[in-house]
Amino acid sequence: MKTPIHRLNTISRSVIVALVACSAQLALAQETVSTNTGSVDEDKEDIETILVTANKRLQSLKDTPIAVTVTNQQTIEQSKVLDIKDLQAVVPSLRVSQLNFAANTNFSIRGFGNGSNNVGIEPSVGVFIDGVYRSRAGSQISDLPKLERVEVLRGPQSTLFGKNASAGVISIITGKPSFDPEAKVELAVGNYNQRLINGYYSAGLSDTVAVAVSGGVNKRDGYTDSLSGLSAVNDKDRWNVRAQAIYEPSDDLRFRFIADYNEIDEICCTTTNIVNGPTSLIIQALGGQTLDDQTPFSYESALNQDSLTKIEDGGLSLQVDKEFDGFSLTSISAYRVSDLETSSDDDHTSLDIILGSGIFGTETFTQEIRLTSDNSDKFEWMLGAFYFDEEVTRTGDLIFGEFLRPYFDTQIAAVLGAAGVVIPGGLLGTVEALTGNAPGSFFGPNTYITTDYIQDNQAYSLFATFDYHISENLTATVGLNYTDDEKDLQITQLLNDDVMSSFDAATVNGGIINTVLPGTVPLIQAFQFVPPFLDFPNSVESGRSSDSDTTWTARLAYKLNDSWNIYGSAATGFKATSWNLSRDSRPFATDQAALEAAGLTQVNQNYGTRYAGPEQSKVYELGIKGGFKEGSLNIALFDQTIEGFQSSIFVGTGFVLANAGKQSTTGLEVEGSYFATDDLTLSFAGTFLDPKFDSFVGGLGVDGPEDLSGSKPAGVHEQSVNVSATYYFEPMSDILGYMRVGYLWESPTRIANNVPESIEREVSTFNASLGLEMENGLTIQVWARNLTNDEYFVGAYPALIQGGTFSGYPSQPRTFGISFSYAWAE
Repeated sequence: MKTPIHRLNTISRSVIVALVACSAQLALAQETVSTNTGSVDEDKEDIETILVTANKRLQSLKDTPIAVTVTNQQTIEQSKVLDIKDLQAVVPSLRVSQLNFAANTNFSIRGFGNGSNNVGIEPSVGVFIDGVYRSRAGSQISDLPKLERVEVLRGPQSTLFGKNASAGVISIITGKPSFDPEAKVELAVGNYNQRLINGYYSAGLSDTVAVAVSGGVNKRDGYTDSLSGLSAVNDKDRWNVRAQAIYEPSDDLRFRFIADYNEIDEICCTTTNIVNGPTSLIIQALGGQTLDDQTPFSYESALNQDSLTKIEDGGLSLQVDKEFDGFSLTSISAYRVSDLETSSDDDHTSLDIILGSGIFGTETFTQEIRLTSDNSDKFEWMLGAFYFDEEVTRTGDLIFGEFLRPYFDTQIAAVLGAAGVVIPGGLLGTVEALTGNAPGSFFGPNTYITTDYIQDNQAYSLFATFDYHISENLTATVGLNYTDDEKDLQITQLLNDDVMSSFDAATVNGGIINTVLPGTVPLIQAFQFVPPFLDFPNSVESGRSSDSDTTWTARLAYKLNDSWNIYGSAATGFKATSWNLSRDSRPFATDQAALEAAGLTQVNQNYGTRYAGPEQSKVYELGIKGGFKEGSLNIALFDQTIEGFQSSIFVGTGFVLANAGKQSTTGLEVEGSYFATDDLTLSFAGTFLDPKFDSFVGGLGVDGPEDLSGSKPAGVHEQSVNVSATYYFEPMSDILGYMRVGYLWESPTRIANNVPESIEREVSTFNASLGLEMENGLTIQVWARNLTNDEYFVGAYPALIQGGTFSGYPSQPRTFGISFSYAWAE
């Protein structure tokens, strides 16, 4: 497979020419501004002028009638936010989880979110960087570039952002090149041998052209030690480079070109045993090591192979902005390629039982065009269109190790022994002899299951919003979006093990075995942990989905006075069909008769789901926003529902994907800041939720399918509190110092519906930093994340082919370091 950089080099010239040609007549985008880059006194002056583009118009935060949190450059730098995962420490209602690979990062807002491990599921929370949609988590987690701000929009945002924004949007805005020369370089070291260096330089080449280049390297040793002599787990080894250019041939025309590339090559991620089932004794009897479930936060691994993750991600984008009399046009064109390679020890023990590997790639082109009216006294409008074209390819392998057969044989012997049956030489060997198969052919080493996936996705959206100023203080807004989404799928599987592919009691050999060894055939079939796969498309299953929907927004906003605004809104969201791109993709039971009539059923055919249909969200919201010299206060009360929520549950070998009938959350969000003194700034954010499955028949529980209607969705905390205090001081006349302490608390919640209720997560994390900023541009910062070593599980799941064992991902332990940066500007 060619790497992204090879493909980008091959097509970059033609893409750039095409983008310029199609965009040359299009529009000046809204300006973004840096805020809160100085002292507390400057913060007080800026509190009413924080500008955002949450509604794709430049507008003050206070006057934006949307539940949006803005995290500015200063907060990000002072909090030592190094990548998107760290944002949850400073953004209320946002939760970010990283699971078994660095690319498997899931975002949720107000408890709604999906799309992590199963590559067929796009996120319900859309991520945009400089207006470019990032469809997969692997292209979202690179270390953050030079930032202006991060806007987190809560609730359905499909009207303006279209595809896959049914739960919310994360919009990241980076700094544009400066015509005046400026530069910054940072060096940092930390525990676990962390080494970080990044830099930025920008300057004007002429009166009309400015360029900027940035890059960085971030390395760290792993914090989880191997009991079997392998590499430490959860290291960091990543680098990135980004180049920008702005061309302004006239006052009303601007071109902004961005090219970026980054690599991640890491051993990820730490797993631990939360509950050891009876199979742990079998692994130990065979000489293997398992982790102690009494010390799940020992940060140790018992693997026989390093779990490697390599990501190559890069892209090109061109934004062309043009102003006309009375309106402006904006065009954003982008092409991105992302490749992921993984290898893993899927049983997470020191025995060679099951190994996994995979290759995953995406190639994406997006195009957005917007026409935006100039501000007027009475009427404002926006019209736009968005196009999305993506190809997803994936190959996943399961490779049987040398201990898989002894592991199963020992289990079978234990089951038969409990029934008083002893078979000399083992059942598998006896069955091989009876069926004429070669000795050792069942579950033999180096047997493999290879599954290939291809998904083509084309979608487009047409959208419009209209703002009518009924009076000087009262504004009505309506918006519409029509989205059409089509996917074409192809999945094939090669499985070269006789037991896994063809053993059946109905066969002649099966009948002989069942006569000689009564009751053993169903026992052997129980070990078909990856049942035979039916390739598709086929004559019954088309492998195609075509969805469309019209979403809308209606809102009234009223300005009470210069400090306070209130609003009431209703909005809907839409997310198209998601396909189960995992080994557990199974035909629907409703297709059984047709498959049998067509002669397509496999030996031991089982049924499940191929896809989850569209999910549709709706929110009713009341909010009040205040901004004044002493601080700010934003309150939102909402009732949000998702019909057909796409539930994806990991079951060890793959995913069970199904539509929940209805999931709802009623909640209250409060966030604000208060300048207690000239030197002390306090901030508070609280989220209080009442989530439930209104209906979910056939949900997955610990013991299999069950009716989850009326229950609380797992993984959704009911309360969270995020508070911080920043104290400024001047140790010397030319030095400004600050000390920041932040605290995040999330109430206990069951991690997943298919793990025991006792496996909960409760977060209580402190972060802190201390910095000295000197007039000559030098800054020294000392920082610590998870200062008190808070321990909680990020996720949990049933272990692969280890009945009764449940594993999980422990939180990252305390990290700390010191950084030195120097900024220079002319």
